[in-house]
Amino acid sequence: MLFTLIMSRKSIYSFLILAIIVFFTWMLLNSENTNEHFSEKVKLSLRAIGNQLLLKNQDSTSLVLPVVELENSTYALSFQHQLTFEPGSLVALVKNSFHKSSLPKYYSVEVIQCTDQEVAYSYEIKNETENDIIPCKGRFLPKNCYIIEVRFTKRTSFINNKHTFLYALIFVVFISLFVVYLNKKKYDVKPEENNSTYTTIGSFQFYPEQNKLVKKAQEISLSKKECELLEIFVANPNQIIKRDELTKKVLEDNGVFVGRSLDTYISKLRKKLKEDATIKLTNIHGVGYKLEIS
Repeated sequence: MLFTLIMSRKSIYSFLILAIIVFFTWMLLNSENTNEHFSEKVKLSLRAIGNQLLLKNQDSTSLVLPVVELENSTYALSFQHQLTFEPGSLVALVKNSFHKSSLPKYYSVEVIQCTDQEVAYSYEIKNETENDIIPCKGRFLPKNCYIIEVRFTKRTSFINNKHTFLYALIFVVFISLFVVYLNKKKYDVKPEENNSTYTTIGSFQFYPEQNKLVKKAQEISLSKKECELLEIFVANPNQIIKRDELTKKVLEDNGVFVGRSLDTYISKLRKKLKEDATIKLTNIHGVGYKLEIS
């Protein structure tokens, strides 16, 4: 029984581990999809910003070059020809475009000169007006070749996303409740709900396959010999069973007498049955024994 219990618990824990692996695999796959979707949104937003900058330069023919994704959540926007712009208009364009695309509100922007890779202009947004760093508003940058690099400084990862956390919490609660349910169902079963067959003897329930007597919530263990004797008596209630028959069926092994005397086993069995006054294991002198059930 202990072995079965351990194996059952191992099965439950194996199921739990498998469920967790499946869940986090799903999270990982979704994380990749989310990252890909995020990257596409950033590129579309930056191309829209580039197009607006060119239109402010009265340029409707030159191209916005493909947006390049760099490392550490950084993206580079570049142009086919030179251009000029006022920093304040760049700040407004980026803010409006990112807001429409529901992109993170923490980011820094650098305007880099193509020729010498020097930073011509930069600023940082921290989603708090008093902490935002936006210098040089109102001064136009000279017409030149520029690369605009945007780096998201506090991008919320998929794992830390509040929706994902909520899903994970619900999942853990569900699995925990399921494990509790299985444990309760497997290990808190009442004797009368047990699938094993039993025979009713007065107020007792006799389980020959499990070597036990059950009276209400009380369980009484039987030795193998006691169980074998009781099986014979239960099969022949209120009938005299001869000593020789009992000895031959229970106390002999391949024709050789083994174990303690029949009287000893009968005495031990009688003590275990005494809880019920309607049952008596009577000694018929010189003949045998009888299980009397009133």
